[in-house]
Amino acid sequence: MNETGVQEAAREVDVVVIGAGQAGLSSAYHLRRTGHEPERDFVVLDHTPQPGGAWQFRWPSLTYGKVHGMHSLPGMELTDADPDRPSSEVISEYFDAYERAFGLRVRRPVDVRAVREGTGGRLLVETSTGTWSTRALINATGTWDRPFWPHYPGQETFRGRQLHTAQYPGPEEFAGQRIVVVGGGTSGTQHLMEIAPYAAETTWVTRRPPVFHEGPFDEGAGRSAVALVEERVRRGLPPQSVVSVTGLPLNGTIRQAIDDRVLDRLPMFDRITPDGVEWNDGRRVDADVILWATGFRAAIDHLAPLRLREPGGGIRVEGTRAVADPRVHLVGYGPSASTIGANRAGRSAVRDIRRLLAQVPVAA
Repeated sequence: MNETGVQEAAREVDVVVIGAGQAGLSSAYHLRRTGHEPERDFVVLDHTPQPGGAWQFRWPSLTYGKVHGMHSLPGMELTDADPDRPSSEVISEYFDAYERAFGLRVRRPVDVRAVREGTGGRLLVETSTGTWSTRALINATGTWDRPFWPHYPGQETFRGRQLHTAQYPGPEEFAGQRIVVVGGGTSGTQHLMEIAPYAAETTWVTRRPPVFHEGPFDEGAGRSAVALVEERVRRGLPPQSVVSVTGLPLNGTIRQAIDDRVLDRLPMFDRITPDGVEWNDGRRVDADVILWATGFRAAIDHLAPLRLREPGGGIRVEGTRAVADPRVHLVGYGPSASTIGANRAGRSAVRDIRRLLAQVPVAA
């Protein structure tokens, strides 16, 4: 409804793309490249305030040189980036130039509230700026908006500060403090190695012993890792990150952190106290800060009205297509969550959608 309370007609397009990160921009590029016109045939909706996707929210100490495997978007290379500049600046500027170069006309900030069944075989995309009626949907919302916070007994009693990777401000803010970092992934290890020179004390806890892999991570290993993630998605289980099955690279920096006992892992604590954390064997660690580097979940709550979730909790996907609804494609979900995976998935989704759009629409 508009400001006067009058129901406004839904604007019609063939495809709505939700999200303008790597996956959304890749999808929009392939739509444009195959003859679909922005604003006429498709629209890209993004809830962030400016170009850059989730990258614009990364902490300043994550410089471009520290970014692992940032793959260029299709059709326009990211070249000559200063490795010492914050990745949030480098990639936001790159995405901005990309949107302008290909005339993608991203609408922002637009919050997508729900996607529902419409009439005539169409989907209705309800947003903060009105409703869109579409024949197909590319969901490219990623995970940044859904940080995962585990719950442990006593968590609400902790007198110190608790924050998630999504809120990480950089290492300087933890000077002189006792920090417990929770999580065995890339973010957790990066946080520890950054914070250790500033903090009075760091403690690393993980649910499972961290797995480090030596030697080059070649194409065959990459395919095997992606296949494991893909199998979960095919079975309708919530996707895991690719790094959860590849392990952590045992490079020189990691080796030094292990030798310095910065990466000296303890098993997960059993409870949180007002002053720190405790284990059932009597061990305790006092802490000023608990930093939860515990990952993210797919931001797909707006798709709930379509009832796409399987009993296992995830959306069963073949390629990028939701098995329960062939009009819906999830790009950057599960095996396509990497930057190169998102590029390929965007192309694949558009190929399938072109076949869908070539069919005769269902009569209203």
